[in-house]
Amino acid sequence: MKKQDGLVGMLALVALVLIVIAYFSPIWWVSLTAPNYPKDAFPDGIRIHFHFDRVANGCKVAAAGTQMADEIIQGDLSHETERWNPILDPQKKGIDKDAKGLDCVHEMNTINHYVGMFPIETGAPVEQPLAKYFFGFFAVMLAAFILPRRRPRVALLIAGFLVVAVWMLIDQFMLGKLDAQVQNYVQSAGTFFKEPDRIAGWGENVRLISEIVMFGLIASMVVVVAGVAKLRQFQLVLPLVPALLPVFFLITYAGWLWHFGHNLHSWAAFTVKPFMPTVFGEGKVAQFSTYSYPAWGYGLLMLVFICLGLALLIRRKQLREDPDRE
Repeated sequence: MKKQDGLVGMLALVALVLIVIAYFSPIWWVSLTAPNYPKDAFPDGIRIHFHFDRVANGCKVAAAGTQMADEIIQGDLSHETERWNPILDPQKKGIDKDAKGLDCVHEMNTINHYVGMFPIETGAPVEQPLAKYFFGFFAVMLAAFILPRRRPRVALLIAGFLVVAVWMLIDQFMLGKLDAQVQNYVQSAGTFFKEPDRIAGWGENVRLISEIVMFGLIASMVVVVAGVAKLRQFQLVLPLVPALLPVFFLITYAGWLWHFGHNLHSWAAFTVKPFMPTVFGEGKVAQFSTYSYPAWGYGLLMLVFICLGLALLIRRKQLREDPDRE
C-alpha cells in the first residue's frame, strides 16, 4: 500500500506540474495561407496560438525582412486609418513593433472581417479571464488527492479552495478585473462592429455569465469538499476532473468555432454561407487554406490525462482491496 501511495503521489505531482506548465503554453494553433501571403515571407502563413487565457501572435519575427513581407507591413501602416481605431487601440496600429513583424491576430481579424466574422478576441470572453481560477481549483484537487488519508485531504481542500475563492472574489470585484474584462470585450467587439448599444448589451451578458460561473465554481468547491468528506469513492473525482482537461478544451474550442462560423454579419464585403471552421486538420475558405492543429501544450494535457488515469486506477484498486481505507 505504501508503494502504491508513493506511485499515486508521484503521478499526481507530475500531472500537477504539467498542468501549471500547460496553462502558460500554446494549446492549439491555427494558420491561414493565401497567394498574397507568400511562403518565403510568411512560412507559417497568418498564424495564431490559442492559450487557455489568451490568443497570441504566432507569426515568426523572421517574417519581417524579406522585401515582400516589408511591403505588406508597410501597406498595413499606410492603411492604418482604415483598419485601426485610434480610440480603442491607440498603441498597436496593427503592427507588433517590438517583433518588427506582422501582428497575425490583428491580420486574421482583418481577413475574417471581410466575411462578417467577429474579432477573435471576443471568443471565450468568460472562459479566458476565469481560466486561472479553474486551474487553481484543479491544483487544489490534485494536491489533496496526493494525500492518502481523508482528514488531511479534506483539510487541504477546505484551505486551498478558500484561498482560490477569496483570490477570485477580490481580484474580480474589489480590484475591478470583472469590469476590465467586460470593457475589453466591448472594445474588441467595437473594433469592427459599429453597433454600440447592441455591443453594450453583449458586455452585460458577459458580466452576468461571469458572475454565474464564479459562484458556480464556489458551489462546486462545496460539493467536492462534502463529497470527499462523506463518500470514500468520491475522492476519485479529484483526479478525474483535471484529467479531462483535453476534452474540455476541445469542446469549448469547437463550440466557439461553430459560433464564429454561424454568426456572420450580412453586411460583410464578401458573402459566405454559415460554415463550421476546421477544428482539426486542413480546410478551405474562399482563397484561403486553413490549418488547425494541437500545439505542444496540448501534448502536455495528454500526458496529464495518462498520469491521472493511472493514478485513478491505482487508487480505485486500493479502495476495492481495503474496505477500511478512507
